[in-house]
Amino acid sequence: MTSTVKSPSVGRFADLKTLYAEMTATPEFQAAFGDPLALSIVEPGEQPGEYEMPEPFAAQAECGGIIATIFDLFADTRLEPLAAEIAWGFVNSFHFVAGKLERREDSLAMEVGDLARNPDMSEIYNNELEEKQLLCQSTAEQREAIECMRDYAAEMYRVQSGWPWSPARGSKASSASSASQIAALDFLRARELSAREKHLPRGPVVVFSGPAQWHDWETLWAKLDEIKARIPHMTLVTTGQRKGADAIAAAWAARAENNVPLVAYGLYGNGRKTAFTRNRKLAELQPVEALLCEGSGLQANLYQMLRQANVPIHAFRKVDQVADTAVRRMRA
Repeated sequence: MTSTVKSPSVGRFADLKTLYAEMTATPEFQAAFGDPLALSIVEPGEQPGEYEMPEPFAAQAECGGIIATIFDLFADTRLEPLAAEIAWGFVNSFHFVAGKLERREDSLAMEVGDLARNPDMSEIYNNELEEKQLLCQSTAEQREAIECMRDYAAEMYRVQSGWPWSPARGSKASSASSASQIAALDFLRARELSAREKHLPRGPVVVFSGPAQWHDWETLWAKLDEIKARIPHMTLVTTGQRKGADAIAAAWAARAENNVPLVAYGLYGNGRKTAFTRNRKLAELQPVEALLCEGSGLQANLYQMLRQANVPIHAFRKVDQVADTAVRRMRA
């Protein structure tokens, strides 16, 4: 007995949009937009209803188009240097809303748990529990959709600007992102409390640190490629600066072919000892290797700490960089 695969068909003109979306949208957008809940509560306090979700391909195309349009509009004009800054804000808007939805979802999940642990079997109780569960599911659905759009917009930002997008604070971590960028506070909290898997990179730690002024990215990328070939499941921990050596490392981690979790270990707290305390905590992560670029006394202090901990160190001097005029723009 032979079976045949039914080819997609269009019975009416209105079906074209759906068929096109099914054939072209990425799996991430199909998962986030293609199979919505039968009933959804759009806002707390509203009644459940049959609300439509955006078509997967339309959501993907419009989301990417927003970022691309900014760069196209400003290209070859006096506003071109501002394109990345404006586009960053658009991506951050998705990130802000996703974070707000995540906090609401967590709060609702706690309320559902409290209700489930204290049943009274009344009709009022059952209605409240069902409504709270649906509201939690609806919020999770909204969060997943916004996270999907954020991740795609962030990837468009990376392709257009040559640099990975990272939030001003907190983490960008989701199941759909190619490279999670995780704030150090979330990373340490997850290790201590066994929180969500998406905030808990399990790979061997490779520490990276360098000054805010560093231009020779190709040499650093080559060494990072070499390390990843030996440690394919590595987690890259940087000192969290958004320019210079740390930004070069972040751009490498964000490349699709690398897919390396990145922990941005910035400075938390006040006082002159904060940076040196950060260095000590980096050493306490028990890294398997470190890549350090010559900089201030902070890099020298970190070098000494890691050397005392017998961590293999790859050190790079400023004078050994390729001349700035010969450095090409980072590969997309």
